[in-house]
Amino acid sequence: MRILSIQSSVAYGHVGNSAAVFPLQRIGVDVMPVHTVCFSNHTGYGAWRGPLISGSDITEIITGIEERGGLAGVDAVLSGYQGGDSIGDAILDAVARVKRHSSEAIYACDPVLGNAKSGCHVAPEVQNLIRDRVVPAADLITPNQFELGFITGTSPESLEEILESVDLARERGPRTVLVTSVDRPEAAPDSLEMLAVQGDDAWLISTPRLPIKANGSGDVTAALFTAHLLRTSDAAAALSRTTASVFSLLETTLAAGTRELQLVAAQEAYAHPDERFSVRRVR
Repeated sequence: MRILSIQSSVAYGHVGNSAAVFPLQRIGVDVMPVHTVCFSNHTGYGAWRGPLISGSDITEIITGIEERGGLAGVDAVLSGYQGGDSIGDAILDAVARVKRHSSEAIYACDPVLGNAKSGCHVAPEVQNLIRDRVVPAADLITPNQFELGFITGTSPESLEEILESVDLARERGPRTVLVTSVDRPEAAPDSLEMLAVQGDDAWLISTPRLPIKANGSGDVTAALFTAHLLRTSDAAAALSRTTASVFSLLETTLAAGTRELQLVAAQEAYAHPDERFSVRRVR
């Protein structure tokens, strides 16, 4: 399996490609990382150094890969945070090129917009880009509950409302939706859920809510779910394996008492996930 991953990169810590690439490699995926930024660290620290990569430079890199024949046999294009129109244009152009060479390839997009506590934290033009152009081009999206609501113009809270919002999102283009960080009033206290919808079926999985917020965990989630879905064509199986791996990663990080994901220390959880949480069909 080969994935073209167009995301940010940091030298210190793990977000974007710096979070997604190693777990994918550890489960045997050939990854071609294309970086949209090369920062010292993620922006959550409030200060960072390093350059933004322009959309035209990203397109040049993709062109070079194409000239080597590297876009043939690609199974998926994976993208995360998109910092501006030019980056979005470059990603959409890459998706179109990959699909010309590999007609069965999918575009897996994590539509990074914000969260329920802080609202949207991307520029208005990026909000419009993701909602109006990126999501319709995607085959798989992995929004959190807030982002799902933004994309569909809804404010889902209950499971029924979340499923209705997912169906609205799927009407825009994506065949499969993974809703991360589901937070609904009827769920068990101190739990966190994820919801996967594919075709007419929907599955929910619940884990304990760990007292940790680790940047990059969503990037790992999107990457592993994409790979497992490609391998199994089964959203329930992909949901189970991804949840097991990411929960173990967060457990390891919490035990270490660090701010940054313990990506290497938790590597056995990617290759041999402990599927201790049950997937429940909800539709």
